Amino acid sequence: MQGCILTGVWVIAHECGHHAFSDYQWLDDTVGLILHSSLLVPYFSWKYSHRRHHSNTGSLERDEVFVPKKKSGLRWWAKHFNNPRGRFLSITIQLTLGWPLYLAFNVAGRPYDRFACHYDPYGPIFSDRERLQIYISDAGVLAVAYALYRLVLAKGVGWVISVYGVPLLVVNAFLVMITYLQHTHPSLPHYDSSEWDWMRGALSTVDRDYGILNKVFHNITDTHVAHHLFSTMPHYHAMVATKAIKPILGEYYQFDGMPVYKAIWREAKECLYVEPDEGDKDK
Repeated sequence: MQGCILTGVWVIAHECGHHAFSDYQWLDDTVGLILHSSLLVPYFSWKYSHRRHHSNTGSLERDEVFVPKKKSGLRWWAKHFNNPRGRFLSITIQLTLGWPLYLAFNVAGRPYDRFACHYDPYGPIFSDRERLQIYISDAGVLAVAYALYRLVLAKGVGWVISVYGVPLLVVNAFLVMITYLQHTHPSLPHYDSSEWDWMRGALSTVDRDYGILNKVFHNITDTHVAHHLFSTMPHYHAMVATKAIKPILGEYYQFDGMPVYKAIWREAKECLYVEPDEGDKDK
């Protein structure tokens, strides 16, 4: 339960990164830095890479994370994981190690021409004007890591693992699951540079139903389409906005009410790669 609550805290920090928390950028960045650092997330680093995700959603060349592979780009080992045991192993690794591997090694992220890391101020993810803030992000994570070290000395390893470590694993698992299921679905298109535009990309996402956790997660789960259309909108307006845009978007609004534990298994089974449509070019 603590992990679920802390996932909600993570979402508030995510809103700070979108300048959706207050009217003041300095306040958003201060709150976001404190909250994300407390969860060992480099605030400014993720803020900038996540904004680029919003600017390039659905693009096969420029989107930042969970970009599907083309059929021709599948690695040789992919066929060995296309079975129940392999899918279970892939999902387990994804939910436990996926987030730290993405931050540290850009695993499942956009390919760059050299090593990319969210902790590297001089990495290819960031521009020159952003590098000082990446140092601040790293300092925030190191400060919390040191505080945890002092807490271990005072309370013991077992206490810190129980009170902080296990809930953090839950946060990381939900974060990866939510993002994966928002951008992975058999009906979601992805576009190459010849067809992509921002609106098509923003609509290439799907709302999901997490039951009572929708409220705990500040509705980031079931209002994600609206969030991509209006990323500076506070979460407490998202339900009203979603209700308003549904009749306007019509068939272009995507929602799947399948229980998420079934959905992640289905997507891992069916969403293995993308390939070009051979029929009507308008689809």
